Amino acid sequence: QVQLVESGGGLVQAGGSLRLSCAASGSFFSINTMGWYRQAPGKERELVARIFSGGSTNYADSVKGRFNISRNNAENTVYLQMNSLKPEDTAVYYCNADLLRTAGGYEYNYWGQGTQVTVSS
Repeated sequence: QVQLVESGGGLVQAGGSLRLSCAASGSFFSINTMGWYRQAPGKERELVARIFSGGSTNYADSVKGRFNISRNNAENTVYLQMNSLKPEDTAVYYCNADLLRTAGGYEYNYWGQGTQVTVSS
């Protein structure tokens, strides 16, 4: 069974930094895209950043220049370094990954359980 386990959320003052981590565990062949999404109260879940297997990245306009996504393929882990945090960054942050369970098999999408990030003004 594949699991994505997040860590690193918490409470921080505006202007501060946090680093989120997400590790994939279980039985699978490879990981393609890994990403972070967030959902604030009363809002839809939105993409924050994603990183493809080749290393290219996408960011939401709202976080460009402040957040950085990276991955360690050897450890099946994705990171989100969040700097210059703003109160509007407050949300539950979810890790997401597209995995191949077997070589040449189908790609499956997985979600982590979410980690709360709260930015106080």
